[in-house]
Amino acid sequence: MTKIISYNVNGIRAAIGHGFIEWLETESPDIICIQETKAEQAQVDTTPIEKLGYNIYWHSAQKKGYSGVAVFTKIKPKNVITGIGLERFDNEGRFLLLEFDTFTIINSYFPSGTTGDIRQLVKEDYLEHFLVFCNEYRKNHPNIIASGDYNICHKPIDINHPERQEGVSGFLPQEREWVDRFIASGFVDSFRQYNQEAEQYSWWSYRAGARPRNMGWRIDYHMVTTALKDRLHDARILQSVVHSDHCPVLIELA
Repeated sequence: MTKIISYNVNGIRAAIGHGFIEWLETESPDIICIQETKAEQAQVDTTPIEKLGYNIYWHSAQKKGYSGVAVFTKIKPKNVITGIGLERFDNEGRFLLLEFDTFTIINSYFPSGTTGDIRQLVKEDYLEHFLVFCNEYRKNHPNIIASGDYNICHKPIDINHPERQEGVSGFLPQEREWVDRFIASGFVDSFRQYNQEAEQYSWWSYRAGARPRNMGWRIDYHMVTTALKDRLHDARILQSVVHSDHCPVLIELA
């Protein structure tokens, strides 16, 4: 069984200060996809992570303290692609692809549109290019796990008080319709294969005690291609893990 975690740590150095490495040792995933590192690799002492048996791959943003993704894996990949191939996105450190023997992992931190119309357009531009990339890539690599912080709640069940969220970036009709199209192109939402309950969230605002009240959003996903669906063994949200305003999401693959 292969245990794979995706986790937006909202700053890897802060997360390490709050016990991330100790948790990583205990949880011991085979592969962990990190979003929002907010640091270059040289700014982080990765020795303790390497001592746990992980190979480290990193894609930083040009802007200091912003965005960035990383993958720590005990299974050495056959090939690594850094960036989606478009400078306007790759300058923001949003994409890592790792090819293994029987599957490929894409780790992506999708743009947020919450800061205004310009960034919303950037987000929607990224969404379209991500869909095109995945559909083209899977012609020769059918077994894909597309993990990361999508910054979208797909359905009303994935967000607290959906009636209050109309017109809010992350729950816009065109974003939710994009998830529909992405799934229709040949992906499944791994978590919903195992859990159809409400109030299953992966992100909570730091404001107004949202996390203790479970006023959250489910925006972190492992989307897997239909070719991999039968190999799914489990999918869970690890809501009790607290190093960030997000929590880890997990799948196990046979």
